[in-house]
Amino acid sequence: FPEMLSNPKLVLVQGSLNVVMKQNVTLSCCPGSGAAPVRYTLFKHGQQVSSSNSSDLTPALFHLTISSASDLGTYKCKAEYNSSRDGKYSNSLDFTLTEPISKPVLSSPTSQVQKGQNVTLSCFSENGSLPITYIFFKGNQSISPKKTMQKREAAVIFIFVNSSTDSGTYKCKANNRFPNSAKYSNSLNFTLAEERSHSQPLIISLGLILLLLIIGFALAIPFFIIPSYKASE
Repeated sequence: FPEMLSNPKLVLVQGSLNVVMKQNVTLSCCPGSGAAPVRYTLFKHGQQVSSSNSSDLTPALFHLTISSASDLGTYKCKAEYNSSRDGKYSNSLDFTLTEPISKPVLSSPTSQVQKGQNVTLSCFSENGSLPITYIFFKGNQSISPKKTMQKREAAVIFIFVNSSTDSGTYKCKANNRFPNSAKYSNSLNFTLAEERSHSQPLIISLGLILLLLIIGFALAIPFFIIPSYKASE
């Protein structure tokens, strides 16, 4: 009787489990203990993909091309003797698709700020595989640690405006596991609103009072000055 087979091991020897379209990957079904010859079969979601025979217990290699979403999912291999219907299954490997991110959008509730004001900056990339990592910049200088978002939501930071140096041009950058995926957002320019002098409201009030006095005097002329002039004639 042949020696009892042990469970084989499925190993990724070329490529990545986070794949992009048209990527080539190679899987190795490594034998456990047992006797030759052995038949190895690769399955995806329980459906046979390919098979290979080994006469000396060398690993069986399976070359795949991830060309569509149907090629993604869970893979296993099975080792069995050619003369037996019983076999042993390996561990599973899961392929997931990595998609490039779209250009992130940087937004803020306001573009004009005042000293002492907190400003919110939000950076969001609508498309692309998660997780997505964001970082914020002022000019070419980063102003935040990397923020890695596991969900489809914006990364947010708060800026405290203390002086005119805090105004200027802001951007953010987003990237994920897709090769060379980094993209920069649009620019946001903040301007610092000038503080009004405390005397300005008083000056405006005095001006309005003076204007009302002039208008009142002009309206009073027909009623008081002209009748007095006629009476003196």
